[in-house]
Amino acid sequence: MARISPPIGVALGRTDAVTRDIGPADPRDPALAALIRRHAAHSDAHYTAESNHHLSAEDLARSGMAFFAMWDDGQPVAMGALAPLGDGAAEIKSMHVTEDRRGAGLGAAMLSHLIATARGNGVSSLRLETGSREASAAARAIYTRAGFRTCPPFGDYVEDPESVFMVLHLD
Repeated sequence: MARISPPIGVALGRTDAVTRDIGPADPRDPALAALIRRHAAHSDAHYTAESNHHLSAEDLARSGMAFFAMWDDGQPVAMGALAPLGDGAAEIKSMHVTEDRRGAGLGAAMLSHLIATARGNGVSSLRLETGSREASAAARAIYTRAGFRTCPPFGDYVEDPESVFMVLHLD
């Protein structure tokens, strides 16, 4: 599959008198460094190194990947990316919402944006890997509510009791 093209930024509207926007971003932007570090720290705190699959800013910026950030009053509060896998499939990578904003629907909004972007690029299935421990329970619940179902490992992943693999068929 070719590069995933991000849509123009999407305004999510006003909530609590604050505007939230999701749009394409450069993960190497210094304004996103702390968010990417927090994502890695969360994974590192709950999973062994062998079971961690978070990406650096440079990895997230690689060719073909589409990276998105959600901004709230000029501050990044969530992120997510789409990586092409080939054969019409893509992988959701590095979905993360800052701890102080969890439970407010931002993860579901980011996921909806990623699904819409994938559909708009002709992706037929979305796959993801997330953790199996309690620290990832809320993420698994968001994915399940969106229609994702468990599946076998894909790509370079191998079976791992610390991982849950999921797929959503878009066609």
